[in-house]
Amino acid sequence: MTFKIIGVIVKPHTELVRDKLEHLLDYLNQKECEVLLDESAEGLLSSQNNIVSRDDLGNRCDIVITLGGDGTMLNAARSLADKNVPLIGINIGRLGFLADVSPDEIDTVLDDILSGKHIKEERFLLEAKVTRNNKVLFSGDAFNDVVVHVRDVARMIEFETRINDQFVNHQRADGLIISTPTGSTAYALSSGGPILQSNLDAIALVPICPHTLSSRPLVINSNAEVELVISETNQAIAQVTCDGQTSFDVENGDRISIKRKQHTITLLHPQGLNNFDILRAKLHWSE
Repeated sequence: MTFKIIGVIVKPHTELVRDKLEHLLDYLNQKECEVLLDESAEGLLSSQNNIVSRDDLGNRCDIVITLGGDGTMLNAARSLADKNVPLIGINIGRLGFLADVSPDEIDTVLDDILSGKHIKEERFLLEAKVTRNNKVLFSGDAFNDVVVHVRDVARMIEFETRINDQFVNHQRADGLIISTPTGSTAYALSSGGPILQSNLDAIALVPICPHTLSSRPLVINSNAEVELVISETNQAIAQVTCDGQTSFDVENGDRISIKRKQHTITLLHPQGLNNFDILRAKLHWSE
């Protein structure tokens, strides 16, 4: 067997998660794998298990399996990107663009994946920093997207966009989505952005409800650095959010820089699966 020490990360506790986790652990025990559970599983099972920190999980495991939806995968990818440990996603959520193993196929699919019969895919993340008066106040990673948006008032924010220190535009909008190819089927898609092939070295900039109708999505090279500057005349409270899971309030004059993260994350997929299969299934194409 290719993988011997296997980590497991679960979504917030539900009966379905508990049932599928018990099944997964039984399967892995039969395969004589050493299993380490993330702290997210603490209290979920009555029996004693090897529960470790997220850092230990990344340092000690050959692979990590997530049991949940795409949100669980996003959380795992951000925390493990520096650890060089591959991810497998078992989907018990809704859409499942990232977590592509059906819970009904755990045994058969994992038989192949754990024996080395799988598709290996590298995907990149973004890193964002907020600078105020030359001091970095916030930094965060994103697997899907970094979003600069109005926080809680029905008015637009004003900001300037620069790419590689070149001025692009000054606009008023509900915000701007800076998306990886992975995130192009998430918030960016619902805001009218393009679907990017998952292995494309590109970033999409998608405005959210822009004041100017000529403002359109922009696709740039993934090596470019994007900088947003909140205008001094801005009158709304703005916020920067990574993957919809971590947020930070920004003020007028703040600079938000977004660039490709140096470390990538490795995803392992079942053999024969391709991204167009997922798009057809999830977006109901050809129906």
